[in-house]
Amino acid sequence: MMTRVLGARSLARDLGNWQDDSTRRSAVRPAYRALADSIRLLVHDGRVPLGVALPSERELASVLELSRTTITSSYSVLRDEGYLISRQGSRSTVALPPGSRQNGLMFRAHQPGPEGAMIDLSYAAMAAPGEAVENAYSSALQSLPQFLPTHGMEPVGIGALRDVIAARYRARGLDTTPEQIMVTSGAQHALRLLLNVLTAPGERVLVDHPTYPNALEAIRRVGARPVPVPVRPEGGGSAAWDLDGIRSAARQTAARMAYLIPDFHNPTGLCLDGPGRAELAKIARETRMTLIVDETMVDLWLDEPSPGPVAAYGRGTAKTEVVTIGSTAKSFWGGLRVGWIRADPSLISRLVGARAAVDLGTPVMDQLAAAHLLTDDDAVLTRRRDELREQRSAMLDALADRLPDWVPTIGSGGMSLWLRLPAPVSTALAATAPHFGVLLAAGPRFGVEGAFERFIRLPYARTPDQLRRGVDGIAAAYATLAVGPELAEPSLVV
Repeated sequence: MMTRVLGARSLARDLGNWQDDSTRRSAVRPAYRALADSIRLLVHDGRVPLGVALPSERELASVLELSRTTITSSYSVLRDEGYLISRQGSRSTVALPPGSRQNGLMFRAHQPGPEGAMIDLSYAAMAAPGEAVENAYSSALQSLPQFLPTHGMEPVGIGALRDVIAARYRARGLDTTPEQIMVTSGAQHALRLLLNVLTAPGERVLVDHPTYPNALEAIRRVGARPVPVPVRPEGGGSAAWDLDGIRSAARQTAARMAYLIPDFHNPTGLCLDGPGRAELAKIARETRMTLIVDETMVDLWLDEPSPGPVAAYGRGTAKTEVVTIGSTAKSFWGGLRVGWIRADPSLISRLVGARAAVDLGTPVMDQLAAAHLLTDDDAVLTRRRDELREQRSAMLDALADRLPDWVPTIGSGGMSLWLRLPAPVSTALAATAPHFGVLLAAGPRFGVEGAFERFIRLPYARTPDQLRRGVDGIAAAYATLAVGPELAEPSLVV
């Protein structure tokens, strides 16, 4: 079988301004090393697929206007680190080193850092509340025998869990019946099902900008095109969301669908206020656009709770225009792959039909465990919110001490800070940080067309000690980038 070869111009486009970054830190890291690190980061981010062959040394040297020796040295570094596999008589192909594992959207090789174990800040997820999850699965095991005489495949979800989810919506002010609930294998699965049913290749989907990277990937995988509408961290409340921009973008692009995260937005942690939610529901009604509201972070309020489901503000809005997705992953544990969709029963029926081509239902044991957790979750969620508040404070203190010129967005909930850097070096920082014991997700992962090079997301879903060590490693990595005053953000003239 012929090996696919990555085009030199395509690779150069994804590499962006790596060469400028290399020039700034030439005293610390030579160009061949900087190029190798930049390609390695593209592999981890999924922008250079596994199994493809990199361009020939001669071709890449020509496109990047470098010496062939530089390219040869870069490829040699990648080969030594396990990112290129050479076979006699064929091109070297992209691979992951032994011991790599998947973290969120990317694969990372865990390398020993100067302080011991690698601090992984590339994903926002907490460890499980062990006792609560163990008790939930013990309870599920006790309930399992009643399902054993059946075939065990429930495309819409077991009744006990749908009842619990519907009750939670009613408690938050949104009248909901079990017929409006479909259980999925996580929120990402829910989004993919909705995209398959509600969009077609080439259609536009409005998104927050920045937004959750896996959502962007899901939109692209179905052939749709994400249309970014800014979230402005300095705004807060309704002002953070460009509601007029959402309305005009919906009209101008004829988008049939939008995907938004108004509840403790990932990555900023911001929360849209009540008037903003009412306006958002009104926009969905006026433009006849289906609004997919991602509530996966809704339980993780740290300063004040969410004002309530967006769908509850849609007075007079057609039933199919606001769809809500949720999940147990952020509230409890990422390993519990249970999510759900709240929608009109007619859309639920369409989703069940589409699901048959993907899977035949979420595992019954996981659904039973989720039902147990969601039925009596106050104590668990209170502890987790307390932990996150402590961890957020620890990270903010460490950043103020080690990186005082970084400007954080401090949302009212969620699991991460969104920080503005003094210079557009996010990708370079993410490429350098593993050498200092820290794994990061670069800012452009959260945007469209390479945006947010001046930003980075730092999750605080780790212990205070890990966060302090992580910030120490980030500060050391940032120091090697030699950011000078000519690259820092210019003063604003008001």
